[in-house]
Amino acid sequence: MTAWKQAADGIIVAVRVTPRGGRDALTAGTAEHLAARIAAPPVDGAANAALVALVAKAFGVAKRDVTIVGGESARLKRLAIAGDAEALAERARALYGDAP
Repeated sequence: MTAWKQAADGIIVAVRVTPRGGRDALTAGTAEHLAARIAAPPVDGAANAALVALVAKAFGVAKRDVTIVGGESARLKRLAIAGDAEALAERARALYGDAP
């Protein structure tokens, strides 16, 4: 899987999460994933909640539009972002570059 791909109702992004990473930031990672640093610890879902909030803010959508669809307890996660697929893809390009 590439770092992100378009879906019918939005996009799917692959994100490698580093909990307790200082400050929250979403940046380009490798060809397979974006990289997220989360200040929250990986305890009781705190890091997942912080990741959802970070991705929602980065893509300009509500938190309810971001869903973890894979890797809930792993560092490498897949998230579905609901919304205008073209606008979300453009934001992903801005975050990552030209990866399809």
